[in-house]
Amino acid sequence: MTAFADVLRLLSTVQKPAVGVSLYTRFVNRPAGRVFAAVAYRIGATPNQVTLLSALFTFPALAAVALVPPGPGLSVCVCTALAVGFALDSADGQLARSQRSGGPSGEWLDHVLDCVKVVSVHSAVLVALYRFFDLPSRALLLAPMLFQLAAVLVFFVAILTEKLKRREHDRAPAPHSALRSVLLLPVDYGVTCLAFLFLGNQGLFLGVYCTLLLAHVVFLPAFLVKSFRQLC
Repeated sequence: MTAFADVLRLLSTVQKPAVGVSLYTRFVNRPAGRVFAAVAYRIGATPNQVTLLSALFTFPALAAVALVPPGPGLSVCVCTALAVGFALDSADGQLARSQRSGGPSGEWLDHVLDCVKVVSVHSAVLVALYRFFDLPSRALLLAPMLFQLAAVLVFFVAILTEKLKRREHDRAPAPHSALRSVLLLPVDYGVTCLAFLFLGNQGLFLGVYCTLLLAHVVFLPAFLVKSFRQLC
C-alpha cells in the first residue's frame, strides 16, 4: 500500500492554481483538504463519499445554529464542523484528480451540495437572529437575506463563467497576486465559517457577520464586471 507521505506528495501535484483564491483557501483549506484526501486515498474512499461526508459535517452544524441557543460551546463546535466540512469539500476534488476518477456526476453532486450549503448557512443565521438574538432593530433580519443573495450570486456566476469561458490553454494565465489573496479573505467561505466562532457573543457575531456582508456587497459588482469581461 502506498505510504501516507507518498500520497501527500502525489496530491500536491494535482492542486489547483493559487490564482484567484484567498490566503485561507491557499494556506489552510487546501492543505487540510489534502490531508483528508490522503486519508481517503489510503482507505479506498471515493470522491463522492468524501463529498457526502462533507455534507454530514456541514448541515447538522447549520441545523444547530438555527435550533440551539448560542453559547461558547456551540460556537466552537459549529465553527469546527463547518471548517472541517469545507476542507472535505476541497478533499473530494483533490482525490478525484489524483485518482483520475472525476466525472460529470461527481461534479454535479459537489456543486448541488455547495449550492445548498451557501443557501443554508445564511438561512440558519436568519432563524438564529429571529429566535435567539436581542436585535437593536428588526431591520438586521435583512442582513442574512442580503448576504445569501450576494453569496449565491457569486457562486452561480463563478460556475457559469467557468463553463462558458474559452479553454484555459487559449488564454494567457493570470499572474498570482499576493495582495489579491489578502483582499479576497472577507469573501472566502472559510472565513464565514470562522465567524461562527463568535456566535456565543451576540454583539461580536453581528459585527463580524455584517462586516463580511459589506465585503460581499462591495466585491459583487467588481466580480460581475470581471466575469462578464472574461467572456467578451
